[in-house]
Amino acid sequence: MSTLKWAATNADSLLADLDLPPAAYRALLKLRARSEPGGRIAMDQATLGELIGLSRPSVNAALRELELARLVKKVRNGVYQINPMLAGYTSPEDALSAVKAMPKADRLDSKSYVANYHKAVAAYQDQLAEQRKKRAAAAAAKKVAAAKRRGSLHAVG
Repeated sequence: MSTLKWAATNADSLLADLDLPPAAYRALLKLRARSEPGGRIAMDQATLGELIGLSRPSVNAALRELELARLVKKVRNGVYQINPMLAGYTSPEDALSAVKAMPKADRLDSKSYVANYHKAVAAYQDQLAEQRKKRAAAAAAKKVAAAKRRGSLHAVG
């Protein structure tokens, strides 16, 4: 059980407005519960998946949504950082200091925060679509090249 008592904001309404996938909410709640003061979490994806009953691909997708929403940031493999406005602290002074020190772009109280999240999701979806097109084009080119090679082979007899 966490000993953290203070958070910089009550973000329940904001989180509801984001309309995150259910797995992302579950991951966020578990990460918050297991975080150190200030929001640092040392936990790999497999452990998180076991704690919330999700497969590794589902955990990856949940963490990606949390990163797009700027709620959780990956520091390195197995280490994450909760947004300072959501993290727990041991005192209100620590919470206030952390929020004052954070970049304005990461703040959850911006009027455009929810819209920026939806733009980030759309940009990510566009990026995935572009990658799918490139893979399909590469596969088609490979198929054409293979057919060309087969057509140029002659039987020797």
